[in-house]
Amino acid sequence: MKIVLTGGCTGGHIYPALAIGDKFRAEDPSGEVIYIAKGEDLERQIIPAHGYTLYEVDSTWFDRSNPVRLATTIRRTLNGRRDAIKLMKKFKPDAVISTGSFVSVPVVLAARKLGVPVYLHEQNGFPGVSNRLGARNARKVFLGFESAREHFKNKDNIIYSGNPVRAEFDGRDRSEDRKALGIPEDDFVIMVFGGSLGSETTNRIGEAIAREYAGRDGYTVIWGTGREYYDEISKRLAKEGFSPSNVRISAYINDMPAQLSACDLTISRSGALSVAEVTMAGRAAIFIPSPNVTADHQYYNAKAVADNGGAVIVRENADTADRVMEEVRRLDADREQLEAMKKASRSIAPVEATDIIYNTVVQTCKR
Repeated sequence: MKIVLTGGCTGGHIYPALAIGDKFRAEDPSGEVIYIAKGEDLERQIIPAHGYTLYEVDSTWFDRSNPVRLATTIRRTLNGRRDAIKLMKKFKPDAVISTGSFVSVPVVLAARKLGVPVYLHEQNGFPGVSNRLGARNARKVFLGFESAREHFKNKDNIIYSGNPVRAEFDGRDRSEDRKALGIPEDDFVIMVFGGSLGSETTNRIGEAIAREYAGRDGYTVIWGTGREYYDEISKRLAKEGFSPSNVRISAYINDMPAQLSACDLTISRSGALSVAEVTMAGRAAIFIPSPNVTADHQYYNAKAVADNGGAVIVRENADTADRVMEEVRRLDADREQLEAMKKASRSIAPVEATDIIYNTVVQTCKR
């Protein structure tokens, strides 16, 4: 089969698409999979590094704040559609699989023009605009969370799959990953991350934990600040001479499968990708849902894990960092509960997501 992947700007859209692409490559080595997106920095960094050819077409946010911006949005979307049509006429795909975001819109429109079957995957409990609009003409819509179903008008083409996660997260050896990363086998390892860009809240928590455990035997702290915060934080800490050997600070956690495997406890926002990867790795989590998302969907992402016993939810307010520290100390003192949380987390991992998507596409795209 020949597959076009699209969806981007953030890891939350890119990595699920890559997981789906990897499944098609594994099942059909003679097939071809390409990726069409806008060409944002993160897309250019991640997609080619994962072994996919990235083709770029124009797109922009749907901005209707005034007539001029709306006209610009329409013009750029139509330009992207035109270029996507040219690409697909040459490639002749059997299907287009979109994980959403504005970058996917020109590609989905091009597929519709050419009569290529479109499949959508919605990662969150509350679907984004591009997927809600695209669902009207999609062959199938796959859901990362069952709660998203109610937000689609046509229920007949919806399938719950879970969120696809790259195979690298599954079946890892924690001891081997710790050895490769230079982390002592018996350390209590805490990882704090805020996504590719980062957030003030997760960074306040990261700094509180770094200071709490700095220089303490038996502890390792992994702190991903996000690219927007790294320079300021690293310069400020360097100025005060804060550089304990057991605290690892980076702008972006590049090898997330190994890092998650090596840790005991993760602390992060609860975007769909983070939740899926944490559960696939079988790690206990403290989730701090972002309050700045539509329909509070990060809370419901986290709740799916917390209700099963695999996570603790801490709502964001003025004392968030203090409350997270209390939970960290509590779980550090109760390793039995920590282990129970790991098992509960793994028990709801979306292990069959890529199988469901692959099998459905193969069975339906020729109809």
